[in-house]
Amino acid sequence: MELNLLIYIVIAALAIFGLAVAYLIIRRQVAESKVKVAHETAKHVLEEAKKEAERVRKEALLEAKDESLKLRANFDKETKERKAELSAIERRLDAREDRLEGKEKEIENQLKEVKSNQDEVLKMKEGLQKSREQFIEALEKVASLSKEEAKRELLAKLDKDLEKEAAERIKRNEEKIKKESDKKSREILATAIQRCAGDHVVETTTSVVELPSDDMKGRIIGREGRNIRSFETATGVDLIVDDTPEAVILSSFNPLRREIARLTLGKLIADGRIHPARVEEMFNKAKAEVKAAMLEYGEQAAIETGVQSLPPVLIQLLGRLHYRTSYGQNVLRHSVEMSHLAGMLASELGVNVNLAKRAALLHDIGKAVDQETEGTHVKLGIMLAQKAGESAEVIHAMEAHHGDVNATTVEAVIVQACDAISAARPGARRDTLEAYIKRLEKLETVAKSFPGVEKCYAIQAGREVRVIVEPQRVDDNSAIKLAHDIAQRIEAELDYPGEVKVTVIRETRASGTAK
Repeated sequence: MELNLLIYIVIAALAIFGLAVAYLIIRRQVAESKVKVAHETAKHVLEEAKKEAERVRKEALLEAKDESLKLRANFDKETKERKAELSAIERRLDAREDRLEGKEKEIENQLKEVKSNQDEVLKMKEGLQKSREQFIEALEKVASLSKEEAKRELLAKLDKDLEKEAAERIKRNEEKIKKESDKKSREILATAIQRCAGDHVVETTTSVVELPSDDMKGRIIGREGRNIRSFETATGVDLIVDDTPEAVILSSFNPLRREIARLTLGKLIADGRIHPARVEEMFNKAKAEVKAAMLEYGEQAAIETGVQSLPPVLIQLLGRLHYRTSYGQNVLRHSVEMSHLAGMLASELGVNVNLAKRAALLHDIGKAVDQETEGTHVKLGIMLAQKAGESAEVIHAMEAHHGDVNATTVEAVIVQACDAISAARPGARRDTLEAYIKRLEKLETVAKSFPGVEKCYAIQAGREVRVIVEPQRVDDNSAIKLAHDIAQRIEAELDYPGEVKVTVIRETRASGTAK
């Protein structure tokens, strides 16, 4: 029994061993087949790669040959062009060489002629020298004077003549320089004025506030007038309620207070609740708004004129000048206009433009506080500028703009001139405008008073009068005399700055009709 079991075990073991051997043999055959396939695949891939490499090499060779042919063709073309250029240059050089050879021959011929002429000139010079010596000897015998004595007398006479001529020339040059300098200064001033033409609104001492209805007047007055009294006490402005429909009037000589009062009243009307406490509240709001507006106006003026690094206190005061007028002229616009004019004049004269513009902009800064502080606007402006740390040059120009002190710098003189230009030009101020219109009327009246004058016009701001005459009554010669008589009458009867040109125009027309 045990033997049979052992036999079975041996057989089973042999069977398992046989199966294992068979598995190993099969696996080895499969591996060998796979290796064979891999070798064949690698060989095939290698052959394909060789074929591809050969194809790429052939294509590269063809491309290289094509590129080489193109380069050779371009090289041959460039070489041909260079040869043609060189040939043209050679031809031009040959032609130039031929011309130079011809010119060289001409120069040689001219040199020969010059040399022969020099010899002739030397001979003539020697002859002239001998003739001159003989002439001098003859003159000395006739005049009984030696050569040196005659020379001294001649030089003395020449000295006297030259002194006289030099004095006359100096006088003529002085007159010419004076005329040219006057003309140049007028041109500079005229150019600056024309380049800076500003509009000014004539302001009054009253402001009209429109109301939504006449019923609002009673609410503004309040019970027993308490609202209007509170308003006038807070603002310092007179509130006039009259028969004007749907409007009331604010009256004050202080334009800043009048503006604050106008804003306060506008806020009260818009709110509808009008009583003393509300008046005080709206007044404070309007005051804060005006303060902010003043700062904005000052900053705009500084930006417009290009004046930089102004202290905040001066900017605030500049903005305050927006609410200040002088003879109906807005002081802030006057200062801005002056700054532009000063910059133009300083640029024309070649001096410090920034200094002139800064001094012109700040020259009337004292007018911002002169209604509340004692002292002239010049002294107050100097005090404010010194506190703000302005330079001595700026302060001097401010101090000298009304002639309180003598101007010692060109910039100070420019500020004086600009102040006169901006304030005195026609239309800038009410009193100046009236005088300007009257002067124009007087010019035209004087011109019309002469017989034969048909029409006359004062132009160029009163600098010229154009007179149109009747050609039947005034001939060409009489027109010349008429212009002289009108100029004499204007000079005798009128006061005016500068000169007035009188131009007489006479026109005669003749017409015919061809049939």
